[in-house]
Amino acid sequence: MLPDNGSMKVLDLQCGEQHRFEGWFGSEDDFLDQCERGLVECPICGNASISKRLSAPRLNLGNARADPPVVSELLALPEPAQALQAAWLAAARKIVAATDDVGTRFAEEARKIHYGEAKERGIRGQASRAETEALIEEGIAVLPLLLPEALKGQLQ
Repeated sequence: MLPDNGSMKVLDLQCGEQHRFEGWFGSEDDFLDQCERGLVECPICGNASISKRLSAPRLNLGNARADPPVVSELLALPEPAQALQAAWLAAARKIVAATDDVGTRFAEEARKIHYGEAKERGIRGQASRAETEALIEEGIAVLPLLLPEALKGQLQ
C-alpha cells in the first residue's frame, strides 16, 4: 500500500532489451520492493530485468541564463524510437481488445476454428514451438507474437 502523501517518484527505467520507459512509484523502497517481487516489467517486451537510468531533477536557481538540458533530456529516446514504441503498444492494445484469450488451449481452439467446429473469431493464447509448427504444417495461419502481461490486464 502506498503512503497517502500525494507525491509519486517518477523513474526513468530500462529493461534488459534496452527498451526505455517511465515508472511511477510511491518511494524508492516501493520501486525496489516491486522489482524484488517481479512486479515491474517492460511494457514493450515483458522483460523483468529492469534497471534505473541516470536522471536528474531540474533545478531552477533563479539565474537569467538559459537552463542547460537536464540529464533525462540528453538520454531521451530519439523521436523515431519513441514513435515506434508508442505504435507497438497501440497495436498490442488493439490485438488484446479484438481477440479472445484462450490461454493454453490455443492450438486446440485454432484447430476447431479452422475445421469449422467453433465460431470463427480472433484468438490469442500460448502454444509451444512444436504446437505452433504443427498448426502451420496443417495450413492454419498463426502468428507468434509476444504480448507483455501488463497489456492483458487493466492499465492504470
